[in-house]
This record gives sequence, C-alpha cells and structure tokens, in this order.
Amino acid sequence: MYDCIIVGAGPAGGTAAYHLAKQGRSVLILEKQSLPRYKPCGGGVSPAIAEWFDFDFSPAISIKADTIRCTWKTGDPVEAKLETPEPVWMVRRDVFDHFLVQQAQKQGAELKENTEATGIEFKSDHWQVNTANGPVMGRYLIAADGAKGQMAKWLGFKERKRRLAAALEAEAPAKVENGNIAHFEFGMVKNGYLWNFPKADGYSIGVGTFIGGEPQDFKKILDEYGNSFGLDIKTCQQYGHAICLWNGEQKLHTENAVLAGEAACVVDPFTAEGIRPSIFSGLKASEAINKALSGDINALEQYSDIINAEWGGDMAWAQKLAGLFYRFPGVGYKVGVKRPSAPQIMGKILCGQLRYGDVAGRAIRRLTPFGG
Repeated sequence: MYDCIIVGAGPAGGTAAYHLAKQGRSVLILEKQSLPRYKPCGGGVSPAIAEWFDFDFSPAISIKADTIRCTWKTGDPVEAKLETPEPVWMVRRDVFDHFLVQQAQKQGAELKENTEATGIEFKSDHWQVNTANGPVMGRYLIAADGAKGQMAKWLGFKERKRRLAAALEAEAPAKVENGNIAHFEFGMVKNGYLWNFPKADGYSIGVGTFIGGEPQDFKKILDEYGNSFGLDIKTCQQYGHAICLWNGEQKLHTENAVLAGEAACVVDPFTAEGIRPSIFSGLKASEAINKALSGDINALEQYSDIINAEWGGDMAWAQKLAGLFYRFPGVGYKVGVKRPSAPQIMGKILCGQLRYGDVAGRAIRRLTPFGG
C-alpha cells in the first residue's frame, strides 16, 4: 500500500512525486511509456520554477533565451533583450521530464514505466489502480496524465470547464544561430500565434490557436513559417496535439484524489504556457496530500481553492486578454506588441516576474475598440 499513486510522469507528476517523497511518503509513479519519452512541446520554461525546488536544473536545460522577437506576417519586427535576472529556459521535454522524475527517485519515489492505468476502483479508504501488469494500491491518488488522459473521467469529473486548443509542432534539426532568441509570430494564423524556440541542436517550431474559430490548414501555415527561417518543415517529424486551457473556476478534488497538470486544465489561455502551471499544481497537490495523510480532512478541498485563487485568478485576466487580442490581432500587434515596453512585459510574464493582473487593466483598455 503506497501513500500516494501518481498517474503520469510529466512535470506535474514528477514535481508531486519529488515533494511527497522528500516528506518521507511512499510514492509510486505510473507511466504508460518508458522514460525518457518524446513529448511535443515548445519547451519554454519560466526560471521562476527554481524557487520551488532545492536542486539545480542546469542538466535539464538545453539553452537559455534572453531575447524575444515578435513579428507580424514575418515582417514588422519588434525585438528586445530581456531585463530579467534569468533568461527563459528552453528544454527538451524528454530530458526535462525524466530529470525531474530522477530527482524524485533519489528521494525514494518508485517508478513503473510501460505501465498504463486501465481503470480505478475506490475500496472504502484507498484506491486500487488496475494496470496491464496487475493492480496497485494507494491511499491517495494524483491524476497527472495530461490532456488526453482518462483519469479525470474515471474519477467522475464529467463537467469540467475544459477548453481544448489545438497545436501542431515540428522538430527541425538545424545548426542553431542566435540560439538565444525566442520567436513569436502573430499575423499568419487566426486566433493564435506561431513560435520558434531554439534548442542546442535545432528548433521547436509550432502553431496553435487558442479561441476556436474556423479550421485552418496548420501544415501549410507551419511550412510557410519554417521557410522564413530557411527550414523545410515538410521533411521534419510533425506532431499534432490538444492543449487543455484554463477556462474558469473548477473543482479539482474528489474522494482521496486530485487532478494536476493538464488533467486539471491549468494551461495559460493567452500564451499556452503549460510547464510552470503544471509544476505549480504538482507542488500544491503534494502539499495537500501530505496534509491529508497527516489527518487534515479539508486538505484536498483547500487544494481546489488554492489553484482557483492563486492560479485561476490571474488566468481570468489572461483569458480576457486572449479574447480581445486574438479577435483583433492587427490592433493588438499595433497598440500592444509594438509598444516599447511590451516585449519586456511579455518576458517578465514568461519568466514569472509579473502577473497578468498587474498589467491587464491597462492592456484591455488599449485593446478595446473606441475605449468601449
């Protein structure tokens, strides 16, 4: 009998496992694939996550980007060097996620790879998780199995405020020049943006839409964008995936279990940043389960409250901004992105130094047509 079973070895699962194991709890991570495993993701990580851990992430960082470059239809560029103490980390998710799980294992967490959860049953005071390799038992459960995972459904979360966004990404092996620049392109795709994030050995280049609308030819748009960097995306491996954006206040706990990471729809609805919020939810989930194991009967309910207040409160501003910016992107680019201070603000938000609530009021006034 484990104190906690964590389903999913992504940033949320790895973080929760690390912190629970560090508190002396017995933890089992179930992961359906074998680590390290590929995960399509731009791989931009806020350096602010470092304050939630007591180890050095350097081995898991591919490159650091200290410059943001924005374009409108590949022209009209705005470029700024970040004035943040630490640049944005660019990571490869196979390396980053595995590194985090290895830190958890050093603290005593167990990992079962190639072990997919096939169902769950609550047995009066603990969970049984069924797998192809036989059942495992845990007093508490963290569902951290991502946007496409089944755990939330099995736990009875049918009415979640889920808003799915779509993304298509390509990994382009290339000689990286100016590896310190993170590129954002706002004019080529409706209701979203394109990105080109450097890694030590190539680029993660992608397109995403965040507020619905008409279907678009992502492959064609991505090809065109790749061409602007001299990259032939047609020859690269491409990965389509769904993103679970934050879509308002939600219950994230049930009997002896919580949702974390993309299973909890914590992704930023403006930038689609998912790693930092997933790690934050994993941290808070570990704190809640540690308290519950010590007898605090309100700990899991408080977890929902904390995520809704501390993350969701700011995401409400991000959602309002996204709604305005992506509906009128030409105006947004002109009055928002092209403002001299804008790339710095964007960089500070990406680096976790600034919250949307600090800047959204002014930005919304600028983006609202005719001040209405």
